[in-house]
Amino acid sequence: MKRWHIVLAAACIVASGGAAGFFFWPASIESVAASAAQPHGAALIARGEYLVKAADCAACHTAPGGKPFAGGFAFKLPFGTLYSPNITPDKDTGIGGWTDAEFVRALHQGIGRDGEDLYPAFPYTSYALLSTDDALAIRAYLQTLPPARAKPPENSILFPFNQRFVMRAWKLLFLPKHRFEANPARDPVWNRGAYLAEALAHCGECHTPRNLMFATKSDAKFAGAVVDGWKAYNITPDPQSGIGKWTDAELADYLASGHAEGHGGASGNMAEAVDLSLRHLSRADIESIVTYLKTVPPQRSGDPEIVQADPPSLAVSTAWSVPPGQPASEGRRIFESACASCHGWNGEGQQSQYAALRGARTVNDPDGANLVRVVLKGVRIRSPLGNMTMPAFAQAYSDAEIASLSNYVLEQFGAKQGRVTATMVARARTK
Repeated sequence: MKRWHIVLAAACIVASGGAAGFFFWPASIESVAASAAQPHGAALIARGEYLVKAADCAACHTAPGGKPFAGGFAFKLPFGTLYSPNITPDKDTGIGGWTDAEFVRALHQGIGRDGEDLYPAFPYTSYALLSTDDALAIRAYLQTLPPARAKPPENSILFPFNQRFVMRAWKLLFLPKHRFEANPARDPVWNRGAYLAEALAHCGECHTPRNLMFATKSDAKFAGAVVDGWKAYNITPDPQSGIGKWTDAELADYLASGHAEGHGGASGNMAEAVDLSLRHLSRADIESIVTYLKTVPPQRSGDPEIVQADPPSLAVSTAWSVPPGQPASEGRRIFESACASCHGWNGEGQQSQYAALRGARTVNDPDGANLVRVVLKGVRIRSPLGNMTMPAFAQAYSDAEIASLSNYVLEQFGAKQGRVTATMVARARTK
């Protein structure tokens, strides 16, 4: 028995030492080099700029009112607040002193310059799929930005999440170990779309639900999720809760401009993604994303936001008149005074097609998650028709009034029995 105790103790010591080595051994770094196909000079910088826009870097690395790419954007998580870093070429507070190898390692492995493990608010689980050439092109463009001396606030993370070494075990489970690999059974258009959607545009970071360890669920890819209180809708080809009934042209228009006829306009995080990223992509790249999305396995969402494109109320409404005999209500009164002149009672939009509500998912979700936030925060998006703006009404109406308005809109434009309450509106104001 004593012999077995000695063997067991030795095994524990070896295991403990291995665990300590795994968690605390300094991160390695490998040299990187571009392939012979990589462009040079101005062509490389132009390619890097395109990739930075495709990857939507500005959205996370620019704080409200801050300098572009200077960091400080706050990620409010259940276990604390993270702040994005400065990625301008400032040598003291940015990435000006980083080597190419350190930069590529950050994108591919989620490891900072000093070997610290990065949190996956930085979507390196997607960027791990980027080719080394594309990572280096991104680096080359960022080096041309004006240096901004700006240090973000210190993270405020609860224990044990503030122990960065724990991320090594997380990455062991969820970080891809290889770059994107083209599917030889698919054509170049499909593979280009897969690369854009999975790696650069990292669509799954918002549109895929997460498990208890905050990793995306591989068996529910693109099935929809909630991000900062906004619903990122199902973008699988399911005909009821996804994009199965959208034509390729409609989906391409929506991604490229933030609007599609019969589907309304983008708002919230999606409007930002269109504004800062997707509208800058070539039409060919947009269409390749559509090609790929239409082949993703369909997922039926549990959410009841099935779109009613032609609700009975709209069939008997005009731009300037409500359905005959519709009873008066507080929600109708507010819509009449603040909304009808832009949106119209028939949901077609008055001054702009971007104001159309007919067929929009936002007005077909009984919970009104995005609708409430649109009313509170407004919408701002640059489009081929110019800057489109809906004002914010957070200061104009009480929680109860916004709840009444939301429930009226859901009934009038989506034939849904709204479930929005004043408590839900109050909660939305804080996110």
